[in-house]
Amino acid sequence: MSKLDGRLGVLMLLVVALLAIGGAVSGGTYLSAFNLQSMASQVPEIGLLAIGVMLAMSAGNGGIDLSGIALANLAGVAAGLLVKDLVSVDDAPWTFSLAFAGVAVLVGLAGGLLNGLIIARLGITPILCTLGTQMLFTGLTVVISDGRAVTIGSPEPLYQLGNGVILGLPIGFLIFVLIALVLGAVLRFTPFGLRLMLTGANPRAAGFCGFDKARIFTVTYALSGMLAGCAGVIIAARNVNVKWDYGTSYLLIAILIAVMAGVRPEGGYGRVTCVVLSAVVLQLLSSLLNFVGLSNFVRDLAWGALLLAFLAIGRFGVIERLASHLPIPRRSRAAQD
Repeated sequence: MSKLDGRLGVLMLLVVALLAIGGAVSGGTYLSAFNLQSMASQVPEIGLLAIGVMLAMSAGNGGIDLSGIALANLAGVAAGLLVKDLVSVDDAPWTFSLAFAGVAVLVGLAGGLLNGLIIARLGITPILCTLGTQMLFTGLTVVISDGRAVTIGSPEPLYQLGNGVILGLPIGFLIFVLIALVLGAVLRFTPFGLRLMLTGANPRAAGFCGFDKARIFTVTYALSGMLAGCAGVIIAARNVNVKWDYGTSYLLIAILIAVMAGVRPEGGYGRVTCVVLSAVVLQLLSSLLNFVGLSNFVRDLAWGALLLAFLAIGRFGVIERLASHLPIPRRSRAAQD
């Protein structure tokens, strides 16, 4: 059994355990359709950012994208300010919603390309580059919005994206799963996915194989930026306003989700399925802590402690040893999904 298959089994067990515990401590309220839909609707924005973190970490070279939530906020604010001046929310809700989503994703792509080009062409360490661009994106968002919230409103298509349901499942969650499936297929079945993982696992061997590492880094961070732009659309769809300081704790949570999913800071390993399940686990745990009555500050403390704990146990292979006892079929290829 592969390490990542084992991680998948552990995460699935955690989902079942948290649902059972939540149902027990809440007298069944935790498992109500309304609460499950509410939890599912909150997963996409942080889950998209976590997949971006996974891509950057998998590329190696000290890779991590610290600019995700800052870029998501910039995408939402920039798209809101631009599109509101061009399209009427009330007269053309579909045009407004499509234009808003398109501009936000393009802003995310531009920010991701900036990260990728700086890292690939200037040789800047990714953690330092994205720390700098995080402050750049935040500052730019403050400047163009004067530090105030930008009102997007609730055009019907955008509102349905953030709050509507299909067959009992939130539309935003379904879109998140679709994006995850597409990226999982890209990483598993395309040459880019193979080169990305091999570059992270063994950069010297990748160099001997003739991989264009500059191109790989550029595309990887561009994809991460696009995911941040998509997260910005989801954030705007779930809220009437967008603002520069939304989701201040999302960076820590996105990294925690990636580490819980088995993504290794050294690079070369990552699986989108595990990231999706890890995001679900963290949302279930967050909601459970809400039912217990713990404040947001206590939860931030818990996320920090969890991140350190998973880094430590990942260093010594505790989860993999635990997972070796789970009845999960053996797979021949587990570096990506």
